[in-house]
Amino acid sequence: MDIFEILKAIILGMVEGLTEYAPVSSTGHMIIVDDMWLRSEEFLTKSVANTFKVVIQLGSILAAVIVFKDRFIDLLGLGKRRQNGTEQKHLKLTHVIVGLIPAGVLGVLFEDYIDEYLFTTSTVLIGLVIGALWMIFADRFSQKKSLAQTVDQITYKQALTIGLVQCFSLWPGFSRSGATISGGVLVGLSHRAAADFTFIMAVPIMAGASGISFLKNLEYFSLDALPFFIVGFISAFVFSLISIRFFLKLINRIKLVPFAIYRIGLAIIIAIFCL
Repeated sequence: MDIFEILKAIILGMVEGLTEYAPVSSTGHMIIVDDMWLRSEEFLTKSVANTFKVVIQLGSILAAVIVFKDRFIDLLGLGKRRQNGTEQKHLKLTHVIVGLIPAGVLGVLFEDYIDEYLFTTSTVLIGLVIGALWMIFADRFSQKKSLAQTVDQITYKQALTIGLVQCFSLWPGFSRSGATISGGVLVGLSHRAAADFTFIMAVPIMAGASGISFLKNLEYFSLDALPFFIVGFISAFVFSLISIRFFLKLINRIKLVPFAIYRIGLAIIIAIFCL
């Protein structure tokens, strides 16, 4: 693998890492990347390119696990928060499960249909724009005084509502984080609390989807492409760490509208260069 291929793997991993958790649609960005680079590499057939995208997504998952490691320890029952001898109210595994069920069920039922008919440039453009409008709506009509300032204050009703809203993200380009953070602020969570819950839910969803895709594409692994995969994985991991930490510090301050404006601009760029 020459220096230019290494650079490409780094940039592809960077695109995945910087966009997977921000509400800007990683799918929309990967469409541009596909046209520019993935399809231009001779050793990356369509199937191998799809496997590469799974591999770099695994890097993003690992980053989220590390950022929220204490949360996952608590969720798995390996640590308990107690104060003055009384267990504190905190996010429970059952909250996450309630949030995962709606999109999980629909995803399983319609996976083949979504893969066959919805992963097109035009449908992603629709998802980018409608998702942006949804985010603007959420910021405009979010409760002025959030009922839950931290994710530990989330209720089962809020978790279920966010889970139902997450179903929108099955439409490519809508953005999982854009859908769920917006849903969270509309039902009374602060932007930071909604983002925390979104990222925690994303780990099992992404791990399950990536695991299935990985097994489906396992036969397409190639020793020639392995260094490309490794560099992309590391790049996605590093940039996801940066992206998640930066986003969580920023989201309560700038909220969602700037990301919505960016999405609309991205949709225009894709329409011009990819249609």
